[in-house]
Amino acid sequence: MRTITINKNDSGQRLDKFILKRFKTMPKSLMHKYIRTKYIKLNGKKTTPEVFLNEGDVLTLYIKDEFFEEPKKEYEFMKASKKLEIVYEDENIMLLDKKPGVIVHQDKNYDADCMVNRVQRYLFEKGEYNPESDKAFSPALVNRIDRNTGGIIIAAKNALALRVLNEKVRSREIRKFYLCIVKGSPKKKSDTLKDYLTKNESKNTVKVSKNELKGSKEIITKYKVLCYDKARDLSLCEVELLTGRTHQIRAHMASIGHPLLGDEKYGDKALNRKFHQNHQLLCSYKLKFNFEKNAQELEYLNGKEFSLNEIWFVKDNKIKL
Repeated sequence: MRTITINKNDSGQRLDKFILKRFKTMPKSLMHKYIRTKYIKLNGKKTTPEVFLNEGDVLTLYIKDEFFEEPKKEYEFMKASKKLEIVYEDENIMLLDKKPGVIVHQDKNYDADCMVNRVQRYLFEKGEYNPESDKAFSPALVNRIDRNTGGIIIAAKNALALRVLNEKVRSREIRKFYLCIVKGSPKKKSDTLKDYLTKNESKNTVKVSKNELKGSKEIITKYKVLCYDKARDLSLCEVELLTGRTHQIRAHMASIGHPLLGDEKYGDKALNRKFHQNHQLLCSYKLKFNFEKNAQELEYLNGKEFSLNEIWFVKDNKIKL
């Protein structure tokens, strides 16, 4: 017989979800049998799979020792770089400046040096994350940015923060602003673009259309021209994402004839060569927490705005190349 006391990161989730995360080799059918036959009890009493766990609850388990994993001697996140540029940090979240070329999660090429691993290593070495005691939760990223795009990403340091922020992203209560350099000068100095985007999974590309197509999703992109460099025929734009789709800004601006400088997938390759740019000049430079509904323990963030002090291709609100 062993006992597990539910901590803060494990609370708020269903018992069956917790058990399957905690004991990864346990078959689902056996887990249900253990609960049904009282081999797994909650606070000394018979329970059900769908009950939600609270901090301080005690699970009593009469299960085989083989399901208790041995402590790991090496962690994958320890292979990641220690380099992190922290924009803001508190007990619940981190805002990080991701540089172009760094991926947010491991990809099919198995790159251990990704942002989520850097975050986990940082918190592990700081003593705020222990994979052995937090088996059902790992610090995670809330938003994603393409490999060759830079800017602010949000990391959740505990399970409650992750649940709340994921919901706020879905309900569009976190406003995301980007800076980019585009070809030419849009006729409208500010506009809200509404179209549809279809993704080609095999080619990892997207296509923008005016009409809804099978498998397409609506995209809404708001832009504003900050300045126009007539000599180089380039514009610096601020873009707000009102929806968050794959390659949305890059494809949407290209669809109106103003692709991003440096974009090899949707842009003007001749223009890219002229200015010696092979990565899109796009940066997620500002976030604003704009909660419309209660954010529980994260309510203190409501109304706060965070931005990067420097973007390499911008100086004094002008294009810098």
